[in-house]
Amino acid sequence: MRVGITGHRGLGQNVERQVRRLEGAVRRWEPTELVAVSCIADGPDSWLAEAVLEYGGRLEVVVPAWEYRESLPSWHHPVYDALYRKAIDIHETGLTVSDSYAHMAGRETLVGLADELIAVWDGQPARGYGGAADVVAYAERTGTPVQVVWPQDATRG
Repeated sequence: MRVGITGHRGLGQNVERQVRRLEGAVRRWEPTELVAVSCIADGPDSWLAEAVLEYGGRLEVVVPAWEYRESLPSWHHPVYDALYRKAIDIHETGLTVSDSYAHMAGRETLVGLADELIAVWDGQPARGYGGAADVVAYAERTGTPVQVVWPQDATRG
């Protein structure tokens, strides 16, 4: 079972504490059968990857653009690098510039690889092209089941 992830970055600590534990979403499958598919950005992307690896599953990484890592916060680079090294497969879009179009292309690749998409999403429209709402809409258009994870009374900053 390949499980993809999309979600809001920059979530507050209260929301992070509630969402970070994605074990419920992960433990529905046997660890030997579970593969996380993630762009491993800061936030939900990395949280799912870490949860799946800790559970005994495997990780496949989607790289939206050659400049993607550098577009992430520098404090996240060690986490990104560690997860990248643990990946059993790397999927690249072939794009160079890490912009919203590359991010959406990466998410479309991710959805294409996934049997199910977990969306850490508040249900609101995307704040920019390629946001969680756009990825959820794409998954729904392509027939990929979506599981939304959003704590009650949580807000996005």
